[in-house]
Amino acid sequence: MSAPRIDLYSDTHTLPTPAMRQAMAEAEVGDEQQFEDPTVNKLCAMVAELLGQEDAVFLPSGTMCNQIAFRVHCQPGDEIILDYTAHPINAEAGGPSALAQAQTRALHTDLGIFTADQVRAALRPASGRHTPRSRVLSVENTTNAGGGSVWPIEDIIAVTAVAKEHGMAAHMDGARLMNAVVESGTSATEYGRHFDSIWLDLSKGLGCPVGGVLAGSADFIEQAWRFKQQMGGAMRQAGIIAAAGVYALEHNVDRLAEDHENARAFCRDIAQIPGIKLLFDRCQTNLVFFDVSETGMDAATVAERLRAHDVRMGAMGPHRIRAVTHLDVDAEQLAEAAMALREVVS
Repeated sequence: MSAPRIDLYSDTHTLPTPAMRQAMAEAEVGDEQQFEDPTVNKLCAMVAELLGQEDAVFLPSGTMCNQIAFRVHCQPGDEIILDYTAHPINAEAGGPSALAQAQTRALHTDLGIFTADQVRAALRPASGRHTPRSRVLSVENTTNAGGGSVWPIEDIIAVTAVAKEHGMAAHMDGARLMNAVVESGTSATEYGRHFDSIWLDLSKGLGCPVGGVLAGSADFIEQAWRFKQQMGGAMRQAGIIAAAGVYALEHNVDRLAEDHENARAFCRDIAQIPGIKLLFDRCQTNLVFFDVSETGMDAATVAERLRAHDVRMGAMGPHRIRAVTHLDVDAEQLAEAAMALREVVS
């Protein structure tokens, strides 16, 4: 089955541009495990500086970034505090319990953005020998199931202060961090300086075919390398794919604003369709969620019928659909997708 012409399922479906492919083809390479791949080294140095950290490590996926960070920070039986919609709880195959042997404590919010008071209320007693140890606070920015909402920097400062006050590590899942940076005007460095570990994804809005980069202190990254090896994440001449990340950071960051504006235009279009209900008051970045229950159809049926129009969106529940804008879908195609949705639900 070929990919649909208008693919709004996820920004992970972006394809490397001809210029990015050229950069990959021309990349200098070497053995990254021996720190002899100059392109991998360049990418890691770029990301460490960007995020205000001492060092960084190139990994195959964002999931591995999260899981390695948790393994470094946690001992068996520890607890990770995060939002109930967070990726490690819902989309990493039980990784925290299987790999870090840590459990999760979910905070319930509307947008995936919790408060300092919620963190305090979730903390386990410091002297409690019967309870797990509150060890990691994990923040997802932007929030996926929160409609691509951006964490305000003042909220970041507040929740990480609570974590540090109680001896916890603060970790950021930065799958769409650069979307947050572009939309908020808060620099990646300013976000990063409040965290003990932080990573950014290359394979979403930045348009790379694969990869994520995890950053932290030099000691943290040294420990991360051991788990990278143990979990099968070590690579060889990885500069070929790291070159895509270097290119993306140099060329594809500012253009994320276009994805955000396209998403807002798409929201305005579909809000006029009878039976379609937008799930969030505003569209901040590139994620659009809407409910189709009033159309009399379920999400899977709507998504299936959209495929007949060469449009793909994701059914994210019985009646919830997600559409994600990215560099491979322009404004004209989004208008066409909105018209297809109107026809399907009519």
